[in-house]
Amino acid sequence: MVQVAVLGYGTVGSGVVEVIETNKADIDKKAGTHLNVKYILDLRDFPGDPYEEKVVHDFNIILNDPEISVICETMGGNEPAYTFSKNALLAGKSVCTSNKELVANHGPELLRIARENHCNYLFEASVGGGIPIIRPLNYSLTAEKIDSITGILNGTTNYILTKMDKEGAGFDEVLKEAQDKGYAEKNPEADVEGYDACRKIAILSSLMKGKNVDYKTIYTEGITKITKEDFIYAGKMNHSIKLLAMSRDTEAGFLAMVAPFMISKEHPLYSVSDVFNAVYVHGNMLGDSMYYGRGAGKLPTASAVVSDVVDCARHPGKTIMCFWDDEDITLTDIADVKHRFFVRVSALKKDEAIAAFPSASELNAGVDGEYAFVTDNMTEKEFDEKLAAIGGAINRIRMAD
Repeated sequence: MVQVAVLGYGTVGSGVVEVIETNKADIDKKAGTHLNVKYILDLRDFPGDPYEEKVVHDFNIILNDPEISVICETMGGNEPAYTFSKNALLAGKSVCTSNKELVANHGPELLRIARENHCNYLFEASVGGGIPIIRPLNYSLTAEKIDSITGILNGTTNYILTKMDKEGAGFDEVLKEAQDKGYAEKNPEADVEGYDACRKIAILSSLMKGKNVDYKTIYTEGITKITKEDFIYAGKMNHSIKLLAMSRDTEAGFLAMVAPFMISKEHPLYSVSDVFNAVYVHGNMLGDSMYYGRGAGKLPTASAVVSDVVDCARHPGKTIMCFWDDEDITLTDIADVKHRFFVRVSALKKDEAIAAFPSASELNAGVDGEYAFVTDNMTEKEFDEKLAAIGGAINRIRMAD
């Protein structure tokens, strides 16, 4: 029997207990042993809950119980999740987490501690919710040299952009609707400014390179400047706008970034709508593969946590290999990266725009008072210098390859 403790009895933590109890027969069969939730750690009591007798308030009860071999950390945030996870691993107890913030901040250290103590630190649920992507990168694609990863990694922003695209609504209007439906937090900054997607692409990029990609060094741009007029132009080009998190090898070096991009109908991520996520991976031998599903939510995320618990149960006393070293990768300067750009300026600046971007393609979508165009491929530095020369733009959005 494998005794399990769950840290945090919120949305994901309660989902972990529900998945284990609901699918008990199948899970036990796949694990090759019986899984039992012995403790649930939370500051609160849960009178009337079916598992209220399992709730404890002191982590040391869990840490000092020799029967506990696997801990599900679903607390979120950096502390006390970091201290609890580190102490559990030092005690030889495996930790399975959905906590992207903690993984992005301390992944290499916690993986090293797990190796040193013959246990595991697993984090399938930290990226893409229930979408299997960490395990494929670690196991299924080990014969590949992964050279690019591009993903829609945040369901809230994808929902907002989908609604703006399909209904012609403004950002503020759709954000409020997303908050009313529970898709967006009361403070949506982490989602709409791209910080959530940034942490997730940092994790995927680190696994891709086998070294640490510090999320704080990743160029990150959110969706707050996207307007319904941008979607009018996008529709004219048979494009849509998505918040993409990407990493890839380029001539200038290794790139990782998060930003809105215009993507064509031929792009594999074009049809990823609503709260769904997808990760598009290119390997030098396999070519393209894509992983799609619900990127968040109670049960999809909990399912991924429990899949890690099953992995731990299958490998008692053994460390499942994960190649993510402490050495930091230096990212290429965003100024040296090349893109085409969609640009909107005041109609009064048309002549200046044509002079600054003489080979650009004009785009007329019937928006009064504006002149719009798509540039040739150029570095961000060159583009910024040309744009500054004409006094800036109403908006500009990068074009996906």
